[in-house]
Amino acid sequence: MTRGQTSTVAPKNQARDNREARERLRLYEARQGLHQRQRRRRVRDNLVGIVTLVVVAALATGSQLVFAGTRSDTPDRAGASASASATATPTPSADATPANTGDVPSKSIAENATWTGTLTLHKDVRLGIELDGARAPQAASVEIDLIRKQFYEGTTCHRLADSADFRFLQCGSANGDGTGDAGFQYGPIENTPSDDVYKAGTIAIARSSSTSSQSTQFFIVYGDTTLDGSTGGYTVVGKVTSGLDELESQITSKGIADPGSDGTGEPKVKTTITGATIKREQ
Repeated sequence: MTRGQTSTVAPKNQARDNREARERLRLYEARQGLHQRQRRRRVRDNLVGIVTLVVVAALATGSQLVFAGTRSDTPDRAGASASASATATPTPSADATPANTGDVPSKSIAENATWTGTLTLHKDVRLGIELDGARAPQAASVEIDLIRKQFYEGTTCHRLADSADFRFLQCGSANGDGTGDAGFQYGPIENTPSDDVYKAGTIAIARSSSTSSQSTQFFIVYGDTTLDGSTGGYTVVGKVTSGLDELESQITSKGIADPGSDGTGEPKVKTTITGATIKREQ
């Protein structure tokens, strides 16, 4: 090499630095590629998650819409057509694992005994009642507990049926409109009639589709009534022993304010439970 010429060969330490720089660049680009792939995967997974949530929400909404047409805890008339059942009172499937929820009163309260008491409506209609702690120990125990705690006082009877073979007054919802409970729901169904006919004077426990959905609502049958027993029927917890004539003359005979598609609705005479008593027969 002559004086004045410039070397084109990098010094050894510069070559090493260049190799390290290229390696750092390669690693940087590799990391960037990995981050981009991970970011794309996260975006994809988020989209899948969102779509899944939307589908689940849609299905849940659909389920709610199916049952929105039927007020919960209401007895269904037997013999309804298949099309009517699909729209107004869908036939529920049997629960795979029915279970109680909340703090259900112990079924030992009824003591396998007969309990008697009164149920007063509007301070004027006084019904004598009898609860069967032997045939319906769980339901009788719940009713005894609710009466003792004065749960029913001030609640309303929100639903009346007054057809020829479909005659009952439904009471006991916490919110006064067929909704609400005392914080628990229970089963099983007890003491149902074998022929699905609930005789005049029967006191039975209302429920919705589940066999463990009984709570605070009950209905008083004031004329022989046939109800659908295909999904388990309704627990007969007791009977009215006196005052049924007064119930008919002062409340049920006055009719329904605004009948729904099934012919039932709020009684024209707004009906409030003003008192309830219960005691064990000796």
